[in-house]
Amino acid sequence: MSVTNAISGITAVGGLLVMGGGVLPHTIPQTLGAAATFLSTINICGGFLVTKRMLDMFRRSTDPPEFNYLYGIPGTAFVGGYAALAAAGYPEIHQMAYLGSSLCCVGALAGLASQKTARLGNALGMVGVSAGLVSTLGVMDIPTEFAIQIAGCMTGGLAIAKKIEITDLPQLVAAFHSLVGMAAVLTCIGTYMADFPSFATDPAANAIKTALFLGTFIGGVTFSGSLVAYGKLQGLLNSAPLLLPGRHALNTSLLGANAAAMAYYLMSSSSTVGLSCLGATSALSMLMGVTLTAAIGGADMPVVITVLNSYSGWALCAEGFMLNNNLMTIVGALIGSSGAILSYIMCKAMNRSLPNVILGGYGTSSTGTGKPMAVTGTHTEVDVSQAVQMINESKNIIITPGYGLCVAKAQYPLAEIVKTLSNKGKKVRFGIHPVAGRMPGQLNVLLAEAGVPYDVVLEMDEINDDFKETDLVLVIGANDTVNSAAEEDPNSIIAGMPVLKVIVMKRSLGVGYAAVDNPIFYKENTAMLLGDAKKTCDALLNKVNEELGS
Repeated sequence: MSVTNAISGITAVGGLLVMGGGVLPHTIPQTLGAAATFLSTINICGGFLVTKRMLDMFRRSTDPPEFNYLYGIPGTAFVGGYAALAAAGYPEIHQMAYLGSSLCCVGALAGLASQKTARLGNALGMVGVSAGLVSTLGVMDIPTEFAIQIAGCMTGGLAIAKKIEITDLPQLVAAFHSLVGMAAVLTCIGTYMADFPSFATDPAANAIKTALFLGTFIGGVTFSGSLVAYGKLQGLLNSAPLLLPGRHALNTSLLGANAAAMAYYLMSSSSTVGLSCLGATSALSMLMGVTLTAAIGGADMPVVITVLNSYSGWALCAEGFMLNNNLMTIVGALIGSSGAILSYIMCKAMNRSLPNVILGGYGTSSTGTGKPMAVTGTHTEVDVSQAVQMINESKNIIITPGYGLCVAKAQYPLAEIVKTLSNKGKKVRFGIHPVAGRMPGQLNVLLAEAGVPYDVVLEMDEINDDFKETDLVLVIGANDTVNSAAEEDPNSIIAGMPVLKVIVMKRSLGVGYAAVDNPIFYKENTAMLLGDAKKTCDALLNKVNEELGS
């Protein structure tokens, strides 16, 4: 998903086209364009740098050597050929370059669908975005002073991007989405201010104004919604849904107000009125982004991330229509549709409907209307020595990690435990639920970072049928993804959600991010090893090495 964030940074193209002046921008539209370019550059550089770091985590000493610098040959040929033909006076070459850049971005997403082609996909994305920016600069008239301004914006964005860490990957993705949203808002408003005089004579003025308004609206929702998602994921805001009284009526009113502002905006021929309407929709859409996202609970946060990704793509697409830029239109439609498809897949994994999640709905499509059953009983608790004894007596072990593993950064001692057990001939595998953690693939990345071989990290559908033949299952920091209430209680808010079918390692008997009690804690075949995941895994590692040999 970091690559889609990087590619959505093509909003920099819109910012570049609005920029102008000398070393510093001379007008408000130029200032807005410079700000959009700066924010978009953070997105581009940060997205590709984070993706490269994640891919490097999956590398092993036995992998063949890579020659990434060779990707510079086709990239240089692309840019060099474009520059030569542009200098020769072929006006069509600009659109051809945009088309080539778009195809590279399409190839980037296609390449990331497979582990074998992921590095090629990341390289294609870099070539595509770079070629798109170069092509945009080729269209523009760039005196020396203006080049300094552009270099300053992009260098500043790169400097910030290099400081980004991937420890908190979901929060990082949400932050990237907010940058794309704000860049779209700034570019749309700046374009309106700069191009308003031409609307009186342009026969396509209404189409351009419509795209401009939609870009502002979608960008505003994306910006504020992403900030709320960041706050919930980072723990700055309560993860529980904020169910405001009459929230559906409030959101409907906000949508109606935006529609009214759009109608008035399209009918008016006054620049002051038009700018006021854009300002109004910026404020209303940002408020709507807050009310929509705040009403969504923590259990649905993985879907929120993918939905916001889709929003950022549609904002980019609207910008492309506004600027008559094929690159932005194609890439925006690509990101918007891929984000929507991934959101649908995530909802299917949780037995939820997409409208239900977006509107802050309660429960799955299988949740009944009655009261959830009370969870009672006495749990069985073990200590580290007893847990290691159970591990020692088991030959077939499955580990199901959750967000608690991420927070505690316990993947490193866990990887050492897996290595020791594998060397002793035990079959150890990981079972990853589609929504484990806070976004798709987060746990896969953390396990790869710790050196866990990716061929033992399996998805839920690949491993669920093997649990009945497994001697021991270690659940580390997970709750909702192994909650038996999904199968046993038709009135539970996670009823019907596919779960992994367990010693359970948690800090306490508290609920998970979905705030649902877990009956599995009190089952006869469940033992609880309570404590911080990192400290517990360190203690297990020491005891395993002591009992089984380092």
